[in-house]
Amino acid sequence: MVQEHTPILSIKNLTSEIIEVTFHSTAISSVAQPGQFLNIKVEPIYPLLRRPFSINNVVGENVSIIFNAIGLGTQLLAKKKVGETIDVVGPCGNSFLSFIDDTFDTAIIVAGGLGVAPFKFLSSSLHAMKKNVTYLGARNSSMIVRDGLSNPHIATDDGSEGFHGTVLDLMKADFAENDYGKIKFFTCGPTRMMQALAAYAKEINVDCFASIECSMACGIGLCQGCNIEVLGSEKKYTLVCKEGTIFETKTITL
Repeated sequence: MVQEHTPILSIKNLTSEIIEVTFHSTAISSVAQPGQFLNIKVEPIYPLLRRPFSINNVVGENVSIIFNAIGLGTQLLAKKKVGETIDVVGPCGNSFLSFIDDTFDTAIIVAGGLGVAPFKFLSSSLHAMKKNVTYLGARNSSMIVRDGLSNPHIATDDGSEGFHGTVLDLMKADFAENDYGKIKFFTCGPTRMMQALAAYAKEINVDCFASIECSMACGIGLCQGCNIEVLGSEKKYTLVCKEGTIFETKTITL
């Protein structure tokens, strides 16, 4: 893990709501893995706290993140100019790759809204190792980012793109028509979506791994602000930034 003031290479809108920022960092790009995150301080003084962002992709020595500008920190980040620097700590957390093994045939990626953020990087990393299929759900088409995803299946709540309904309904309908062999679930997105997927994974006896999104001011376990309840352990809580952000869903309370 390193801290760098690194230059912004590009800022662009992927959709009307989602923005991509790409910056250069040899130190981060050389060690980053899918599922890890960056803790970014947008301005030197205010806002005081860092914002966590999943690593969306790594190409060469360049690293990208995606977000929508809904709070002060992300609004300020969206207004940055090419050439300006940002204060980045990372890569933080564990990786989806820790859970890739020989016990399954196909990685089933289930993402909701901006929960798609870590999966472009994962899809490209899985390409040489495992088949993978992505199910992406969102409120509407303006929240859909499919670039870099493998075999994307799209669902929107309002029917503006793809399947009209929930991403889990879409996935189950596809499962009824296609056999992907032994599978594992990898997910990120709204809590209710991940709860539903975790329940379905338990029902069909499939492992499910979730990237947990929460506020992480320090990103290294010092501030104790990102507690999550754990199951089957003597300790009742652990820290998302230190032990995660990726957990097997049967070991935590979502």
